[in-house]
Amino acid sequence: MKRFCLFLFCFLASCATPESQLASGLQRAGLGKNTSECMADRMVDRLSLTQLLKLRSLGSLSEDRPRSAAEFMRKVRALRDPEILSVTTSSLAVCGLGL
Repeated sequence: MKRFCLFLFCFLASCATPESQLASGLQRAGLGKNTSECMADRMVDRLSLTQLLKLRSLGSLSEDRPRSAAEFMRKVRALRDPEILSVTTSSLAVCGLGL
C-alpha cells in the first residue's frame, strides 16, 4: 500500500503544468502567490522550456533568496538572457504593479 501511495504521489507530481511549476519557483524566489501565478501564465507562452527552467531554478537558491521584487530582478539579470529579462520585466509590470 505504501508503494502504491508513493507511486500515486510521484505520478500526480509529474502531471503538474509548466505554469504551476514556474509559479511555485517564483514564489520560492520571493514573489507573492497571485503575482507568481499571473506571471507564470504570461511567461509560459513567451519563453522556451530551457528559459523557464532557468527561471524556476531561482527559487532553489535558499541561502541567497531574494526578499523583494527588486532583488528578484537582480537575480534575473544575472542569468544574462535578454529575452528572459524582457519577458520577466513586462510580466512583473503587468502582474505585480498592475500596469
